[in-house]
Amino acid sequence: MSFYSYKNANSTQCPCQISGSEILSGLNEKVCIQVQRVYDSCLSQEQLTQQRITLQSYGLVPCACGDGCENVNTQPVMPITFESCRSTTTEGNIRNLSVERLCDRPCFARVRGQVEVPIDILFSDANGREYIGRGMVTVDKDVLLSIPDESIVPYTIEAMVSAICVSGTYIGNNIFELEVCVSVILKVLAKVEILVPSYGFCDVPPCEEFASSVCDEFFSLPLFPQALCNDDAIRARNVACTCGSYTSTTGLGCNGNTLSQSSCSCGCGRY
Repeated sequence: MSFYSYKNANSTQCPCQISGSEILSGLNEKVCIQVQRVYDSCLSQEQLTQQRITLQSYGLVPCACGDGCENVNTQPVMPITFESCRSTTTEGNIRNLSVERLCDRPCFARVRGQVEVPIDILFSDANGREYIGRGMVTVDKDVLLSIPDESIVPYTIEAMVSAICVSGTYIGNNIFELEVCVSVILKVLAKVEILVPSYGFCDVPPCEEFASSVCDEFFSLPLFPQALCNDDAIRARNVACTCGSYTSTTGLGCNGNTLSQSSCSCGCGRY
């Protein structure tokens, strides 16, 4: 099962939402953990038009049925038709990185560089065979970020990226002209050791096999139907009802009173 399986609903050592007095209950130690601290970050999203991308490599899309297509000529036959493209990883590479601290804005710096976004381009040839090629979209960035002071452990600047194509055309010589939507998150990071409060170690539950647990959810239901409903029960089930005396402006829960099941049955698919 997972951390969030209904079988772990009552476990005190699994991740879950807490509120009120539960927040402090169970805190029993301070733990030093090593993490990547994000000192600053910024998001930029833009639509790039007429981006010429040269394929670095390409090959046939693997055949799903093993029909021997791996033995055919791998050279695509003209004309080539663009199908789609998207980024292959969330890690972007930053080239020509420059960080210039600003005298008039302490703790800030001008960060410049070219962020490379690897993409896979899917296309087909005149025979209907599908190919996939690897290319690179390059985005220029010139932004302001808060930079920590100098220290023994240095900070780094990294890029998280995502891209998807709106349209594309093959123009020859392994070059595609694309219209691409690109998202880039620049982060100022450092590997640090932080002292945090702890509830102790997690209980790691055994894996729940999919095929062998088809009846478990049914067996976990109560043997007999519940006689009453209330706000908390309705919210837990996420049921919205509007009828008679069972009304709510939020669509959740009874109107402040505990109603019989018959009162809550109107308009509710689950009651």
